[in-house]
Amino acid sequence: MSKRPFVTEEPVMLDGFQAVMAPGKFGYSLTAVVDEAMVHALEVDRVEVLKWCESKLKNPKRSTLKPTPWEETDNEGMYKVKFSWKEEARPPVVDTEGTIVTDVETPLYSGSKVKLAFTQKPYILKDGVTYGTSLKLKGVQIVELGGSAAGGEAELSATAAAELFGKSEGFRAADVAAVADTSEPDDDDF
Repeated sequence: MSKRPFVTEEPVMLDGFQAVMAPGKFGYSLTAVVDEAMVHALEVDRVEVLKWCESKLKNPKRSTLKPTPWEETDNEGMYKVKFSWKEEARPPVVDTEGTIVTDVETPLYSGSKVKLAFTQKPYILKDGVTYGTSLKLKGVQIVELGGSAAGGEAELSATAAAELFGKSEGFRAADVAAVADTSEPDDDDF
């Protein structure tokens, strides 16, 4: 059975919600988009890994093979791979010089570029008939930060927004603050 590591030689793009540095509502997760060459290598490896599963099944004729742990995207030749893990199995995250990144505030969101190291692992569910493979993340190298927590384009800074719209007549935040400061507290409110 193969346990060979797969490494993305070129940086791949993170896509969708990411919970790499700190856990999200459902724990840690990473989703990235890989090319057809990586998926081809995974498919070749999957054949060998599934042979091991099939040798351990209770009743191979009544078994159920789960789908691949990757799925095709709308962009032809590109595939989405998803990883999830628990705190105790947290993969190391490093920068381009190999320094460990520990700051949980590091904005590693959709649109960031990373290199990934992972393995394909076989599994058989407790029922003894359902089997498949999953991808286990072994390490992440941050190549470029980008994107936003919402998964869209990067947010505008206050200065950039002001420059985008320019000045015009109308509402001013200073006017609201001045009105709020001159009002007396109502004794009935306390």
